[in-house]
Amino acid sequence: MKKLFAMLLAVLMVAGLVACGETAAPAGTTATPTTATGDATEATNGTEVALMTYEEFMAAEVDAAVCIETYVQATRAWWNNTICVYAQGPDGGYFMYDMACSEEDAAKLTPGTKIRVTGDKAIYDGEVEIMNGTFTFVEGADTYVAEAMDATELLGTEELEKHMNKLASFKGLTIKKVEYKNGAPGDDIYVTVAKGENEYSFCVEMYLTGVDSDVYKTVGTLAEGDVVDVEGFLYWYKGVNTHITAIAKAA
Repeated sequence: MKKLFAMLLAVLMVAGLVACGETAAPAGTTATPTTATGDATEATNGTEVALMTYEEFMAAEVDAAVCIETYVQATRAWWNNTICVYAQGPDGGYFMYDMACSEEDAAKLTPGTKIRVTGDKAIYDGEVEIMNGTFTFVEGADTYVAEAMDATELLGTEELEKHMNKLASFKGLTIKKVEYKNGAPGDDIYVTVAKGENEYSFCVEMYLTGVDSDVYKTVGTLAEGDVVDVEGFLYWYKGVNTHITAIAKAA
């Protein structure tokens, strides 16, 4: 009986190791890319966590260990072995803040690439994000590049927040103010837009679009009263704070 028990315990230990999959890498590194499949669990900060759906991620407590699979849509400039990632799948959008990433892997985080991310759920001034993240590439996976959802009529409603971090578009917004951070080109641009009587603070993130991009240059030419169509990621900062990726004067 004791021998049978010992054999059973050994089997369970091996199964547990297989289920854990790839262990989260230390800060400043990335785990070796692996094929991620099924409902295997990942370890983060010593805690095992099952692969989550978007709904399960959103329902998780703040500071909880999380594990999700999603598709890269854009990245902010790599720096000091970290990168910020805008990601989205058919179920919903995610934002990974300062995720551990080598410079070599940063070049591989192209739009549509599927990754598995482990980290901690956080909320910063309303923005739901993943911090302390590490990732692996999902080898052999399909790709997904999101189309912008028209969120014009959702501005000013509680429904808009349910689409946080997705790529969205807004039609016929009126420019109220354009301000450069630190007062001159070369950094972020704060763009105040209006729909009807309500105003909203959008932003051109310099590390997302770059000062030489069309969107950065176009925003610099806009004046109060111009009517524009906008596209960007539904970031949140004390309310909707869309990170603009495209903008044009309305026809």
